[in-house]
Amino acid sequence: MTHTARRIGRTLALVLPVVLVLSGTLAVTSVPWAGRNTESQMLTASTASTENVPVRAKSRAPQDVLREKLLTDLQQKDPGVALTNLQRAVEGRPSLARHCMEIARDLGRAAVARYGPTRAQAFSRPVCDTSFAAGVSQQAQGNWGS
Repeated sequence: MTHTARRIGRTLALVLPVVLVLSGTLAVTSVPWAGRNTESQMLTASTASTENVPVRAKSRAPQDVLREKLLTDLQQKDPGVALTNLQRAVEGRPSLARHCMEIARDLGRAAVARYGPTRAQAFSRPVCDTSFAAGVSQQAQGNWGS
């Protein structure tokens, strides 16, 4: 009896992992990953092609998203609104503080491009260590360096 039990145990030890791996693989490959299509899709490891694989969008850094939003505010409203929103964003999310000066300088440069140096300077306020004014000054002088 011990010999038979040992033999059954060895057989199960060899067959069971193979069965589990195959069943798991089949379960994963039968999931409709691209759920927008009304037809059922089956992906198998041997026939999967890269042409149906969606491209993942690159994630953008929070400061880049904020900069883009603030530049849009500057274009659609005025630099004062953008500077107020920058200050609120930094207060609400302190991790953005290290990017505040750079963003404010970019806003200053964009303000000069939109309003001219004299009018852009009128919007200046002490947000992020007066970097907006520095950006206005640099743009007015034609110096894009930081």
